[in-house]
Amino acid sequence: MILVTGGAGYIGSHCVLALLEGGHDVVIFDNLCTGHIEIVENLKKYGRVEFVKGDLNNLSDINSVFEKYSIDAVIHFAAFSQVAESVKNPQKYYMNNVGGTMNLLSSMLKYDIKKIVFSSTAATYGEPEYIPIDENHPQNPINPYGQSKLMIEKIMDDYDRAYGLRSVRLRYFNVAGADSQNRVGEWHDPETHLIPNILKSTFSGGQKFQMYGTDYNTKDGTCVRDYINVEDLAKAHILALEYLNNGGRTNYFNLGTSDGSTVKEVFSACEMVTGKDIDVEICSRREGDPASLVADNRKAKEVLNWVPEKSLNYSIEKAYDWEKTLSREMLNA
Repeated sequence: MILVTGGAGYIGSHCVLALLEGGHDVVIFDNLCTGHIEIVENLKKYGRVEFVKGDLNNLSDINSVFEKYSIDAVIHFAAFSQVAESVKNPQKYYMNNVGGTMNLLSSMLKYDIKKIVFSSTAATYGEPEYIPIDENHPQNPINPYGQSKLMIEKIMDDYDRAYGLRSVRLRYFNVAGADSQNRVGEWHDPETHLIPNILKSTFSGGQKFQMYGTDYNTKDGTCVRDYINVEDLAKAHILALEYLNNGGRTNYFNLGTSDGSTVKEVFSACEMVTGKDIDVEICSRREGDPASLVADNRKAKEVLNWVPEKSLNYSIEKAYDWEKTLSREMLNA
């Protein structure tokens, strides 16, 4: 069985689907503070899924999972991930992201589980010194969220050297889209990600979309990001797991498309997909946002044989389908 921490969340749930489709049995461990039990119940329709509600900050919670189930490997998503919040409340991020991971690794060692795929982030790089960013780029995070993820990467290096606990760290760029069959998707409260916030503003009762910062040193003044489809991302986790199962050493990979889009370009694509003119409010920059983040993904292609396949427009189309489903469910709740 594969243990997926944070499997009731956005990226975790898509990874669970990919694992089930690959014939794996899954245990989801989630405290549901940002995940949803409705997502878990839906996932159970597609294969063997066990669910344990627990918190990584409680060591006995995670120990009980390894005690009860025969776990072969771990895919670790559980973390707080809002950049702006991490700047305002760094203690929350260090205690949860770093402290929780320390408990997870401690429990893995206790029960002799030596393989983990870790959900890291491009935020570990900080302000880019060059674009596109490869894995050799210096890691100098500019916010506590990125710092917390970098700390975990360093801890994992030490645990590999000392205990033989092998890890693959996947450094995501910006994740977008939803399941192509509309089974799971992005569902945050509050929502902080660009594409769902643009799409939510098109629904009745939706708030005007807020665009943060139009004075960056980019082609149109707005931030540039590399948007990777969530199903392509989930596939990379399966390949990373296979890499470890085949004896692969501790390693790290960028997951992105190597193609950047500005906020204004994403906004225009959302208007095209929805067929609606979307109201926008121009706001000042958010603290902790680099001007540009674009991946060099060649290492993941060469080592994991991973190739992103889905376009930004496709991701927006699937995200819009999911937002319409969520909107209907909220009305009927």
